[in-house]
Amino acid sequence: MSSLSSNSTQFILKIFIVISFLNVCCFASRKLTALVQDPQMQLLKYHKGALLSGKINVNLIWYGKFKPSQRAIVSDFVTSLSSSTPSNVHPSVAQWWNTIEKYYHLANSKNTLSLNLGKQVLIENYSQGKSLTQKQIVQLASKGEQRNVINVVLTASDVAVDGFCVNRCGTHGSSKGAIIKGKTYKFAYIWVGNSETQCPGYCAWPFHQPIYGPQSPPLGAPNNDVGVDGMVSNLASLLAGTATNPFGNGYYQGEADAPLEAASACPGVYAKEAYPGYAGDLLVDKTTGASYNAHGINGRKYLVPALYDPATSSCSTLV
Repeated sequence: MSSLSSNSTQFILKIFIVISFLNVCCFASRKLTALVQDPQMQLLKYHKGALLSGKINVNLIWYGKFKPSQRAIVSDFVTSLSSSTPSNVHPSVAQWWNTIEKYYHLANSKNTLSLNLGKQVLIENYSQGKSLTQKQIVQLASKGEQRNVINVVLTASDVAVDGFCVNRCGTHGSSKGAIIKGKTYKFAYIWVGNSETQCPGYCAWPFHQPIYGPQSPPLGAPNNDVGVDGMVSNLASLLAGTATNPFGNGYYQGEADAPLEAASACPGVYAKEAYPGYAGDLLVDKTTGASYNAHGINGRKYLVPALYDPATSSCSTLV
């Protein structure tokens, strides 16, 4: 490749990163420069650690004020992940999640993973204030059950979290839980924030005009809620990372404290023909004009990110 061609390729890739807004991360903030590489050359290495397996409850911990309709959007999404409650319309959220099974096959694991909606905890009184540290996020996550769970902390649009909108839209990690029958268990947790008023152009793209890059018109949010629909897309990415790299030694590429994972290895890609500033050729609701790529239960529509397919070494999309 000529020097000019190489420089052009690097420039395009850097632009791609700048406008890839789902900088959800695991264990620490991801460095944007870590994503500047040829997506087709990415191979997520298995580091021999445990993957989540068995029946796992996804508990939702709502911090701050959320409308019942907003909570329903997220809880319906989590329920839609299970193949036991599939949508009758395709492509579905459950189909999207099936790609995760390939990671288990690749690890020669006989275990399977079943995600189910667990308990919901409402903390509407802002008991820890409206500006949270990562330590406080873990404390909030600890309010859920601590065995065979993923505890998801969702912060309202008026809650600031350390690093939110600066270099991340959410995080996932693990923490030691309570001692049960003499054994201390680790539990996985996720935090994702509602970016509606703080940084929709960063964490709710493509439902809002981007902060940087080509200023294409925003797409219609499938559930008519820019902030919460953005939260769902971020949550989807973090769930994929949690399942395949729950304790920091599963599937990832790059630095252990800022890894590329199942969804974050395909930033900004939601459908075929995606390119920097364009999410791809998405489905469009004929009635509302909203864009989506997956059907859920109760007639819901969602936008889920592309997942890195370890069988084909490429980013896999539903549409």
